[in-house]
Amino acid sequence: MKTTLLLALALMAQQASAFCGFYIAKADATLFNDRSEIILVRDGQRTILTMSNDFKGDVKDFALIVPVPTVLQRDDIKVVERRVFDALDAYSSPRLVEYYDENPCQRWLYAEAAEMDMSAAPRTTSAMRREEKAAKDKGVTIEARYTVGEYDILILSAKESTGLKDWLIENGYRIPQTAHEVLDPYIKSNLKFFVVKVNLQQLSASGYNTLRPIQIRFESHKFMLPIRLGMANSNGSQDMIVHAFTRTGRVECVNYRTVKVPTDRNIPLFVKQRFGPFYKDLFARAHRREGRNTVFLEYAWNVTPSFNGMKCDPCVGPPPMPMEFEQAGADWSQQGAPTFYTRLHVRYARDQFPQDLVFQVTPNTEHFQARYVLTHPAKGELTCSEGQDYLEQLYYRRHRELEELNALTGWNVEKHRDYANEVKGRMSPGQLRKMEAPLGFPLKRPGGPSAPLMIAIVAGIALALLMIRDRSQLGAA
Repeated sequence: MKTTLLLALALMAQQASAFCGFYIAKADATLFNDRSEIILVRDGQRTILTMSNDFKGDVKDFALIVPVPTVLQRDDIKVVERRVFDALDAYSSPRLVEYYDENPCQRWLYAEAAEMDMSAAPRTTSAMRREEKAAKDKGVTIEARYTVGEYDILILSAKESTGLKDWLIENGYRIPQTAHEVLDPYIKSNLKFFVVKVNLQQLSASGYNTLRPIQIRFESHKFMLPIRLGMANSNGSQDMIVHAFTRTGRVECVNYRTVKVPTDRNIPLFVKQRFGPFYKDLFARAHRREGRNTVFLEYAWNVTPSFNGMKCDPCVGPPPMPMEFEQAGADWSQQGAPTFYTRLHVRYARDQFPQDLVFQVTPNTEHFQARYVLTHPAKGELTCSEGQDYLEQLYYRRHRELEELNALTGWNVEKHRDYANEVKGRMSPGQLRKMEAPLGFPLKRPGGPSAPLMIAIVAGIALALLMIRDRSQLGAA
């Protein structure tokens, strides 16, 4: 099941902004992005970064700025299809798995469930020269310019952040007043700026109704994502899903903890109809518990196309095709070379993530997935003694499922007590009496002391109290 995880990105009205850059709006337009996803491929010193967004608004107001370590060449930039992200997300999303109990009376084996109003005129050479001169007057250099698909792209460098901010503003962009504070560390690190706008003529000619993901590649000894720029005009937290591919093993964060999201938990059957809210609340609770500055692992697996082993349990989408790996940037998988897939989820805010995310490729190839288990009760008559014992175990199991749900999400489960109590309606009067031991202790509560043991404990306590009383009386005499 595909789970929607909110990744709110926006601009002008002091909303959240983009994952590793900030989206900037021209004039007074307001842009909204409900989700941010990236594909991150690391192969030696080469990084391939593919950026997607759920842009809503007038495309003429769209722009993106991302720090990059070098001046990108035309061949380093391309546009890919959105379906690559859709396939990866469907395949690696947190998922439900359903199992079915067998009927102990009939010994039947149940199979597991399978289940644009203005077109930009071409810029003349003289206009470009005037633009470049105006930029240089601000300490900004236009290192390169390209048109790739429906995008116009500039590669900028700058001597200082205020000049870059002023240049952007003078060219019609409303950016945060504090942008120079965020831009300054990147300029001091001698990074360039990858600036993207929509070419309205090319978009119209392409026949696409939405903006496609854009991919860049570069060589650098640093393996990182510049998220600080994305927090320049954000008042709250932002979410990002990272689909990472390597030849060797998991991708993990170096400067923040990477922890596994809670997984393999047995939860009540009714959660199936509310799995989206369930996982969002589970993630929010885990995020708070871990200190709000943690990168969460949601999936890790060997997905080499030639690997014949199981790649998920269960699979919630078809395995990505070799062509999709190639579009993502993991082109070595076409030759059958090892391909390891890591899905990371980070919720970040300015006060909790003062540094950009720095990653490393590890040799860890342990498989992991965010997986939650629904177990359906046995069908048919359960009147035999084994069936009645099974119902008792089912009653306590459902109580544990409710407790697990509360622990994972914080949901109030008191209103769901009938989920466990309804099992008693299928028990015989004798089984119900059997569940109540002397002194009110259950005979066979799974995981707890047996009734004889509880009786012995109570008897021991009573004897000790009597001895204390006798000694007290002797002392008084």
